[in-house]
Amino acid sequence: MKNFSKPELKAIGIILGILAVVSFFNFRISLRRARDAQRMSDIGQIADNLNVYKERVGSFPVSQNGKLLACLGSDTTIDLKTGAYVNLLACNWDSESLIGKLPIDPNSDAGWAYLYISDGWTYQIYANLEGKDEPDYKQVIIKRNLNCGTKICNAGKAYSRTPLDKSIEEYENELKAKQ
Repeated sequence: MKNFSKPELKAIGIILGILAVVSFFNFRISLRRARDAQRMSDIGQIADNLNVYKERVGSFPVSQNGKLLACLGSDTTIDLKTGAYVNLLACNWDSESLIGKLPIDPNSDAGWAYLYISDGWTYQIYANLEGKDEPDYKQVIIKRNLNCGTKICNAGKAYSRTPLDKSIEEYENELKAKQ
């Protein structure tokens, strides 16, 4: 059995080096895509839970500082006439709420977060995707300059026909003007 020559060893080393570099970049892209898929799954699950909540209660939780006003606190009571909760708290992401367990952004340790906006009749949920090549990435959302934690939101979901590129107030004013 014959050993490899120096030129053959160099060629093998170069090929292995190229494969390692390509694999490294593909691995990073795969991880980014997985985080973005998780974000879209999370806001989809929030939307589903919000729709179930609306069927039960008749409205969506309103928002406060980008969070759902749907967590119980020590001062939370139930109005005996209406059956509605009074003095609800804004929920932190990754906490239990009236719509269920709220997810947390995969990069929350770097300050990334989801953003929830609602007036009780409609809602918008936003996230920041890392990949500009993702199908849910929307330049029109970036123009709104909404903060998803330490990043600018660029993807989202909304109730029914509520647009993501306008505030809920703008959308509702347009609907009133058409009537």
